[in-house]
Amino acid sequence: MTEKRRQVDYEQAGSDYLDKRRLRQGAAGWVLLAGLGVSYVISGDFAGWNFGLAEGGWGGLLLATVLMATMYTCMVFGLAEMASALPVAGAGYGFARRALGPLGGFATGTAILIEYAIAPAAIAVFIGGYVESLGLFGLTSSWPVYLACFAIFVGIHLYGVGEALRLMFGITAVAVVALIAFVVGMIPEFSTAKLFDIAPVDAAGASAFLPFGYAGVLASLVYGIWFFLAVEGVPLAAEEARDPRKDMPRGIIAAIAVLLVFAAAILVVAPGGAGSATIADADNPLPAAVRAATGGDNALAEIVNYVGLAGLVASFFSIIYAASRQLFALSRAGYLPRLLSVTGKRRTPYLALMVPGTIGFVLAAATRDGALLINIAVFGATISYVLLNLSHIVLRFREPGLERPYRTPGGIATTSVALVLAIAAVIATFIVDMVAAAIMALIFLAALAYFWFYSRHHLIANAPEEEFAALQAAESELS
Repeated sequence: MTEKRRQVDYEQAGSDYLDKRRLRQGAAGWVLLAGLGVSYVISGDFAGWNFGLAEGGWGGLLLATVLMATMYTCMVFGLAEMASALPVAGAGYGFARRALGPLGGFATGTAILIEYAIAPAAIAVFIGGYVESLGLFGLTSSWPVYLACFAIFVGIHLYGVGEALRLMFGITAVAVVALIAFVVGMIPEFSTAKLFDIAPVDAAGASAFLPFGYAGVLASLVYGIWFFLAVEGVPLAAEEARDPRKDMPRGIIAAIAVLLVFAAAILVVAPGGAGSATIADADNPLPAAVRAATGGDNALAEIVNYVGLAGLVASFFSIIYAASRQLFALSRAGYLPRLLSVTGKRRTPYLALMVPGTIGFVLAAATRDGALLINIAVFGATISYVLLNLSHIVLRFREPGLERPYRTPGGIATTSVALVLAIAAVIATFIVDMVAAAIMALIFLAALAYFWFYSRHHLIANAPEEEFAALQAAESELS
């Protein structure tokens, strides 16, 4: 049966449809969810953020990171509220679907999906850089590393979500220990002068603190994001959490608290110990920082280099999970081909894992450019951040009576701050890399065209994220 409501067509799927698309419930409590949030992001402490030193110098990256830390913190409070009120696997797409309608929901979900499909490819490039710097396996090309990463970790996710989340938590714990060791080991090498060793250029506002002027701050926003990128993915585990209404807010807020501490520590001690210019272009900045600060290889450099792989693997592993759940939710609701949301005997969406994994491997092997892939992923992320914060504001006005087990401190004022900063971050992506932004924009527009001409006519009314909209539309027609 197909029903037409407003500008979309709904089909009422049978119970068999949803039975083939069920996830394993009760697999994660708030501690595992917090670990998942840290795991998403922790690779950003090991690699990627340092490219901002080349764009804005240490002062520019510092200001950019403070702004992005503010954006993420404010946004996380809004996400905590929406996740407690609407605990569905669609997460960001589900929130925006309820607030902004089917087009807004699809646009948000697509932007998030692009972010999560591209980010693992960037991380795989960084993993390859770490492996090559260690001289492991005698590799002169990293594509076998990329292939092994996708094959092994997609395979673990296919085995089961509970096992995957626990393994992620363990790998993340190892990476956290390595970061602590790095920070403690670099403190004796710290010098304020090393922070400002990039010579100022002839630009507006240029100084020792801002060597590339005011424009450098805006250009560095993309890399300040890398300290926090993907923490917003925690609500994607809603249907697999034990008590999502309570555990989601606890998990995502605990995760951002940990990430803020590490961002501050790494941003100060790494360039302060080695020199901003030394690590500005390094694919493996933390081991490079130790070697530069201490004059060569030593035990700490080796530990950070080897265990740094754990941090990169943790984020790689967890973002694959996030991509699969976002793809699963969009497919289950009919926005993307429905076959992609079918789950196997272990209640894992196997095609939703394998398809993004294949795309990620191809991108990593074809480009071998972590910075380019970061910029594409960040563009998708910033688009979604604009829509997510807007969704919180709209829901507060449109549905003041919606049950909210957790409420955002400061209400819409908090998410309004995040919204303004997210818009600035979108603008920054064009300044940093016009090619990457253009690629992302074309992919995004192609996806919207697919929605407009096809998928909006084939939505599933009784998918969890769509049930509310379908009921509201029916009530409106009756009245």
